[in-house]
Amino acid sequence: MTKDVIALTPKMPDTWALLAGLYAGGPDAAVTAGSGGAVLRLCTPDGRPLVSVEAPLLVQVPGEAERLLGRDVSVPFWWTEVRASGAVPGADRLAGSVCGRLTLLLGGSTWPEPVAGTDVVDVRATVAPDDGQPVVDVLTDTTSVVLADRPVLALTTWLSEVLRGTAETGRALQIVTPPHVRVSAPARATLLQVPGRWVVQDPAQGYYDGLSGAVLRWRDGTFTPALGADGTASVAEAFGRTSPSSERQLVVAFRTTLPAHQDIVLGEALEAAWRALTGSAPAGWGTAEPVNLPWSPRRLTELARDRAPEPTHLLVTGHPDRPALAWIRVTRTTAGVEQDVTLTLGYGEHEEPPLETIPSLAGTLVEEHGLTTMLTSVRRAPRDLTTAPVLQAPSVPVAFTLGARDVRGIGLTHARRPPVGEPPVALGPASAPALHYSLGDGVDAGALGTLHRLAAHLRAGAAGGET
Repeated sequence: MTKDVIALTPKMPDTWALLAGLYAGGPDAAVTAGSGGAVLRLCTPDGRPLVSVEAPLLVQVPGEAERLLGRDVSVPFWWTEVRASGAVPGADRLAGSVCGRLTLLLGGSTWPEPVAGTDVVDVRATVAPDDGQPVVDVLTDTTSVVLADRPVLALTTWLSEVLRGTAETGRALQIVTPPHVRVSAPARATLLQVPGRWVVQDPAQGYYDGLSGAVLRWRDGTFTPALGADGTASVAEAFGRTSPSSERQLVVAFRTTLPAHQDIVLGEALEAAWRALTGSAPAGWGTAEPVNLPWSPRRLTELARDRAPEPTHLLVTGHPDRPALAWIRVTRTTAGVEQDVTLTLGYGEHEEPPLETIPSLAGTLVEEHGLTTMLTSVRRAPRDLTTAPVLQAPSVPVAFTLGARDVRGIGLTHARRPPVGEPPVALGPASAPALHYSLGDGVDAGALGTLHRLAAHLRAGAAGGET
């Protein structure tokens, strides 16, 4: 199933190096450009695509190759991703030869190493489908299906492009992987939000959904849940083959609103949270995985400003010694510039999440960064922040913070008297306070019920217009 091949080189693959790699298709192969020149496509003589070569990416953030590929590579290095059409027999050999030629010229290594080569693959004998999409392995009226076999299915530039392409055509995206593949936190969050599905091919039970466990069947050009006589979906036995994890993840999801002015700097609220929880600033940021740019709120702000008024989606990562990932959505609203942030940090069996810092962090975000809301929770999940295709324990709420604007809309008196164990702590100026609610210790699942009661209480105050 391996269709993705990646060249990791210390030198930049310039035009001549890329051409040398593409000549692996022989003199009869044709080269075309797509996605505004960001993707090169190697095609049969009649123009049917065999492999696509993504624009080389300079990775300057330590630990990204190890996080995504399990390979230790010194930074900086160039990441050049080549994907073969899964519908074309032998196209994977061509992708391996393209990457093998790049590493022969530039040094470095190929992932996966066994597929690297330098042989010429005769494209004249190749029969390729005429769908014009080398990144898609099966294309139906309703669904784009791609095959992937890599240690971590990440939110790469390739995956982001496929998501955009399928959305534009009104199709759903379904990614088929073997059961050993894990999903990165940003990729998981994205698949939960779009018409997509992670399809796991289990040797014993066929196909099942890697996030819900539903047994799947291929029907009418798409993978759909196999329904029983009572109309409910059955859950794959493989999905339940899990044991309670001794590792944990701390999830801090918050929103800030800043006035829209020329001197605004984005990312500072996330940096404040990162420093409070890890003791250092983030390591890098980017628009996809691998995260490739050194951390810089100024450059992040420039990109968001260039893309305005369209929303900007960004990824941020930490240093290898403390697994941490965040994704940010920057939007312009009538209230100003909003940043929706989800920061996830990983902790091993003998490491304790720093829950004692959450109240002071909430105070800092309220007083200095325009906090609107913040929900902190803990879940039993791998320290490396990936998700395996097995049943995941639910998150357990720890605390909820409500910003001054929403407190005012709900009514201070009402908001201060929730049906929870202890009264909230006021943050910020007394004339317009925010409120911080403690919900639990991150272990007792009863905190889920506490959060639901608190949410219902706050909604009732907002609906009643109490002041």
